[in-house]
Amino acid sequence: MSKVSMVLNGKTVSSDVEDRTLLVSFIRDVRGLTGTHVGCDTSQCGACVVHVDGKAVKACTMLAVQASGSDVVTLEGIGTATSLHPVQAAFREHHGLQCGFCTPGMIMSAVDMINRHGAGNLDEATIRDELEGNICRCTGYHNIVKAIKAASDQMAGMSQAAE
Repeated sequence: MSKVSMVLNGKTVSSDVEDRTLLVSFIRDVRGLTGTHVGCDTSQCGACVVHVDGKAVKACTMLAVQASGSDVVTLEGIGTATSLHPVQAAFREHHGLQCGFCTPGMIMSAVDMINRHGAGNLDEATIRDELEGNICRCTGYHNIVKAIKAASDQMAGMSQAAE
């Protein structure tokens, strides 16, 4: 057993876990945050994407002990029920989800993509290329791409308005 401590969605948490506990299991089973999904257990689908120290990570490929001391953000940490993150709002507005299983990973990947490229700096080809590690079995990706582009453009407008 190892003691794992991290900042999870802005709150310091600590738990004793088996050394083999995956980060996704720590988030879901130990901490009770079920927004992060387990799809394939082989890092192929991207449903489990979270941010670790500001970078998108497939939580099924990382041990919880490896994330100890890190700042981890899940889908529950980027918006609230009354104040959605712009990417969450764009997915809703542009019908970027169908069954919803891949949606948490898609949204977390999109936030990372916008953070890395800069708001307003994404085109369809870049978005499609960046989503290669996320699988959706329902939508055909068109509305997901449209939602990410809209969120990126909206966030650029928000940052310009703030200046």
